[in-house]
Amino acid sequence: MELRPDLYDKIKQLIRKNVNIPNPLTLDIGVEVNIEHISSNGVTIYPGCRIYGDKTVISEGVQIGYEGPAIIDDCQIGQGVELKGGYFNKSVFLERSSMGLGAHVREGCILEEQASGAHCVGLKQTILFPFVTLGSLINFCDCLMAGGRSRKDHSEVGSSYIHFNFTPDGDKTTPSLIGEVPRGVMLNQPAIFLGGQGGIVGPRRIGYGNIVAAGAILRKDILDENRLIYGEGTSGAIIDASPRSYPAISRVVENNILYMANLIALERWYNHVRRPFFEIREFGDLIFAGLIDKLALARKERINRFKDMADRVKVSLEKKSEKKQSDAGKHEFYNNIDGIREVFSQNEAGDESLELQDRFLTRLDRHKKGNEKDYIEFIKGLTAEVSGVGVKWLESIIRELCSKAGNYMPSLHLFKK
Repeated sequence: MELRPDLYDKIKQLIRKNVNIPNPLTLDIGVEVNIEHISSNGVTIYPGCRIYGDKTVISEGVQIGYEGPAIIDDCQIGQGVELKGGYFNKSVFLERSSMGLGAHVREGCILEEQASGAHCVGLKQTILFPFVTLGSLINFCDCLMAGGRSRKDHSEVGSSYIHFNFTPDGDKTTPSLIGEVPRGVMLNQPAIFLGGQGGIVGPRRIGYGNIVAAGAILRKDILDENRLIYGEGTSGAIIDASPRSYPAISRVVENNILYMANLIALERWYNHVRRPFFEIREFGDLIFAGLIDKLALARKERINRFKDMADRVKVSLEKKSEKKQSDAGKHEFYNNIDGIREVFSQNEAGDESLELQDRFLTRLDRHKKGNEKDYIEFIKGLTAEVSGVGVKWLESIIRELCSKAGNYMPSLHLFKK
């Protein structure tokens, strides 16, 4: 086995920086890791951990590997985060978020302040807003979840929950909005509860304040709010399969467009509202850059999956012996997929959203008065009038993008509800 003098040098540098490493001989650090991006204040790296990636950032008070070995690979980790054991790749963890032993967090995830997962939680391309809590033994990929007002009043996912994000046709155009961005970022919406041993068949949308009973499998959008929802049993019938027939293509396309539009709204919120709160923190600029990068990854993933589905729709239509009027929307979808992708690649703001953006940011500046050190408390302290303008701004972004994309597919009658 080849010895690595650079490894020992890096470990010595960390020890000199007062990083707590109880057993230095069990630690592996990639040659690409920048030691200057690891805080000298209160960081503990427990035995058996591995730190990789030239974009890795570890802020003050972070605890890594307390419950078992942890692998950190190109992650940006904020203050007071606890990653207790598992694998963490190309994701961002904001202040006081945490994950338990056996976590498997793959690329494109964002855990905002105080979001958490217990043991054996799998995430990928998942965004959790502040306070969202996941139980144990959960697979929750390709979701955005919001809701809740505090750690005691938070949205929660019960143990043994699954977001079903892969169809029998091989599609992953299945992202689900549990809550949404415009009201979710204001941290004033009722919590959402998804009962344990249940699941969501993506892509779905679920409104705020909803309580889904344990064991329920959601197969419909629940846009009403403050409801108690019991799962619907399946008939148990055996029928002929129709591969890649896409009978619900309007709903699938609509939910995907809404998801991508929400990602862009969140990116603008980060750029125009959240950025100053990072600028005053250690490594704040690096963590903010990580957030923008993860949103770019999320958008790229969704656009690519959309294109993959369009290709499958095209193949299925080419195999049909006769053309049907009901297939007009499918033809529009695959014929215009490049234009639809362009809508979400350029990220251009329209006149209405720019006007509302200016109105909101002007009110936000008046509200600051030197009170912008703690993001959570600042947002929770916004008046109903100020947050209401912010919601209208973000909703206008989503509305503009949905309108542009929907115009390419008039036969699907999108966003008519």
